[in-house]
Amino acid sequence: MYVGTLTIDLLLGDVRSLKQKRSVVRPIVAELHRKYAVSVAEVADQDLHRRARLGLAAVSGDAAHVRDVLDRCERLVAERPEVELLSVRRRFHGEDDD
Repeated sequence: MYVGTLTIDLLLGDVRSLKQKRSVVRPIVAELHRKYAVSVAEVADQDLHRRARLGLAAVSGDAAHVRDVLDRCERLVAERPEVELLSVRRRFHGEDDD
């Protein structure tokens, strides 16, 4: 079993309230989940209007598949015009990890 995780830090565009923030973040989370069958949630910065941190996890029996899914998820978020990708932290856990 292989597990890959991404932590994605985002700067949101012209967002002036937490309600507007939800209207930007929620569709991204839903699309990632629907399109790639990953677990994804906003994991930090919930009280900041223009910042969001998403946590994402993918599990598979094939290491290459996990890497491919994480690459696709990162590209999907990076291509969204309403957000700026500030940083991405990637972790990979394989069968040989203790």
